[in-house]
Amino acid sequence: MSAESWVLIWESLLETIYMVAVSGAISALVGIPLGVLVHITRPDQILARPVLHRVLGVVVNAARSVPFIILMVAIIPLTRLLAGTSIGTTAAIVPLSIASIPFVARIAEGALNEVPGGLIEAAEAMGATPFQIITRVLLPEALPGLIHGMTLTLVTLVSYSAMAGAIGGGGLGDLGIRYGYQRFDPVIMLATVVVLVVVVQLIQSAGEKLQARCEHK
Repeated sequence: MSAESWVLIWESLLETIYMVAVSGAISALVGIPLGVLVHITRPDQILARPVLHRVLGVVVNAARSVPFIILMVAIIPLTRLLAGTSIGTTAAIVPLSIASIPFVARIAEGALNEVPGGLIEAAEAMGATPFQIITRVLLPEALPGLIHGMTLTLVTLVSYSAMAGAIGGGGLGDLGIRYGYQRFDPVIMLATVVVLVVVVQLIQSAGEKLQARCEHK
């Protein structure tokens, strides 16, 4: 490949990392608290609110059921409102975040469901407040599961970011479509696929190592 091709790949890789990192951070900041709220409002939990739990469950499930490619097109007005444009890497962060927040919420809820009920009962017996139970019992005990879930989320965001290239979202997906497909350049297409595979493997490996360290502790 020419030097220009390598420059294009490098710039597209940085765009993909930017999209995945920012949308991943937003999904964690919103999705994990949302998952905690869904968990603690269950009928048998510390802040039981059955009606609220059902409403949150319906909202999360509805958001998860929309295919990403349709979601990107459906929220173009919102993307334009928040990002000032509907094209480019910054604009792609909006649908990426919205798509991943309910995914993270369900993962967080699942991780919290694995925390033994005896720990919560012991904390309540010692007079711990709901906030203390959440921050000192639930989240620390569920940390390995949360790390595993965020690793899956980041891997999913890599594939979503590639799909965002279909509507001008930038990144490796956009490079593969514009140069590999539309300009019939199989070398660029192959290089794009290889780089995406490497990125996913690095994320998966880092996530597994971090999860193993937390489980050991």
